[in-house]
Amino acid sequence: MPTAEVEYIREDGIRVRVKRSTKRTRTVNAAWREGVAVVSIPARLSRKEEQHWVDTMLVKLMSKRKPLPAGDDELLRRTQMLSARYLDGRARPLSVRWVSNQHRRWGSATASEGTIRLSDRLREMPEWVVDFVLVHELAHLLADDGHGPQFKALEARYPRRVEAQAFLNGVTWASDREGEVEF
Repeated sequence: MPTAEVEYIREDGIRVRVKRSTKRTRTVNAAWREGVAVVSIPARLSRKEEQHWVDTMLVKLMSKRKPLPAGDDELLRRTQMLSARYLDGRARPLSVRWVSNQHRRWGSATASEGTIRLSDRLREMPEWVVDFVLVHELAHLLADDGHGPQFKALEARYPRRVEAQAFLNGVTWASDREGEVEF
């Protein structure tokens, strides 16, 4: 068996997937994949060595992770700051929250209710990518033309728009989804 995988949730709430590989002989690596810490280890390691490497690699992964707004109140404040910076403060959402039921979209907005919802898959992404999705959703609160010219002009005010879109498309491609994830 070349690779065996075990996934579990630690006491601290972090989801971990351990991949044991017979092809991997000496190295250990780890990366975030859709909110899961994936730790790849040689198949020959004992359970005690596995636990040591999972703990070690999680410390490294967590140290590189930039904290994003944890709660909905913080997320609302961040969104208000982005509206002020890029949209002259005209977009005023009443509610901005993280959701776990958006698997095909990074975010969504309901202009009639003034609400924005962000997929919790964004929590592991760079702050500038999350900011782009927030600006994108804020633009929906102001523009009444879907993804038309008015909307695109508002969205284009975010300086890292092209880079963020490319990043999200790369994440989509890497996760083997077909097509582009909708906003």
